[in-house]
Amino acid sequence: MTRTDHASPVEPGTPSKGMGHERETTYALYTAEERVRRDESVWTIVQGVLAPVQFLVFMVSLGLVIRTLTTGEGAFAADISIVVKTLVLYTIMVTGSIWEKVVFGKWLFAPAFFWEDVFSMLVLALHTLYLVMLLGEIGTLEQRMLVALAGYAAYVINAGQFLWKLRMARLQGALPTMAVTA
Repeated sequence: MTRTDHASPVEPGTPSKGMGHERETTYALYTAEERVRRDESVWTIVQGVLAPVQFLVFMVSLGLVIRTLTTGEGAFAADISIVVKTLVLYTIMVTGSIWEKVVFGKWLFAPAFFWEDVFSMLVLALHTLYLVMLLGEIGTLEQRMLVALAGYAAYVINAGQFLWKLRMARLQGALPTMAVTA
């Protein structure tokens, strides 16, 4: 994937050096117009608030799930926490999709966030599978908790992807000649 910010001195496909490694594909994360839309959008603030809320809910829920798996106690609290985590996830996904539409003109899978969106679909699928198992009374408590843990592992990877992009956006904003590489 090659993409260039028209204000960037980096041409499409031009190798750039970063962290001691030569990169093959170079692109700016945001065009100048996208950066303005991002900075002016209320959805940027919404995402900035929801992300740490989701992480806090995740941490509490993770503790409850592990407690249930190790002691067999607190299954109801763990289930409630996973449902809350899933609802927060759905909320951040819907608002994130709106943000992507405002900034990039696409509801999902904008080139700058394509792989993050792909992995987000896995996170959503695992959380939704948990809900189907819970509401449909499918599987054992342990199986349900393991599906939740799989969803949580995918969430951690996905959160890491977004944190990396946030870092790249900050570097791009701080250093106009810095290129973000994929």
